[in-house]
Amino acid sequence: MEAWIFQVTAVALPAILAITLHEAAHGFVAWRLGDDTAYRMGRVTFNPIRHIDPVGTVLLPALMYFTTGFVFGWAKPVPVNFARLDHPRRDMVWVALAGPGTNFLLAVASALLWRLVNPDNSMVELWIRSAAEVSVLVNVILMVFNLIPLPPLDGGRVAVGILPDFLAVPLSRLERFGLLILLAAFFLLPALGRQIGVDLSVMHWVLGPPVDAVIDFIRALTGND
Repeated sequence: MEAWIFQVTAVALPAILAITLHEAAHGFVAWRLGDDTAYRMGRVTFNPIRHIDPVGTVLLPALMYFTTGFVFGWAKPVPVNFARLDHPRRDMVWVALAGPGTNFLLAVASALLWRLVNPDNSMVELWIRSAAEVSVLVNVILMVFNLIPLPPLDGGRVAVGILPDFLAVPLSRLERFGLLILLAAFFLLPALGRQIGVDLSVMHWVLGPPVDAVIDFIRALTGND
């Protein structure tokens, strides 16, 4: 039981923190750039209860981490009225980048913490080392995944904000189908691939190399290489 509690908390708490601060960052930047919708709804807060979706924030990421080594999850989306931003198209990009940017900073902080503790000293430091390692992985995956240029992901909103209209408009129209596309890429294609004997793990192809590259960069940046 103690080992189970150790493992679950070392995974669940970093995941909750990563997703909570990701969403709070969106709301905070939107508030500072003219839209106080999230602020008025109490979503510009470090209180995870305001952001947690029990399934998407806790159960699914923990289950996937222990069964596949991959982490996927979500929080309750932060409401942003882009029309109320001071410069809607430009500021939409900054609001979108706030979440992945926060995950990058959390990953760097976690890597520094990992370096500072000695797991041989105590069970507490062993737990901190384990949680910090999970935190680096979770935050980098969240950052890279959310930067995929497909609405409603953050990368899709960035792309819509910076691309010329003839590309941005059709891309923005994909938002209604974005979740279905992601679910198909995560679950349907790999299942189909197993049936026909072909590796169709698209998300591993898309996320694997950039996740590894970012983790290597953070290791070098924090002296952990």
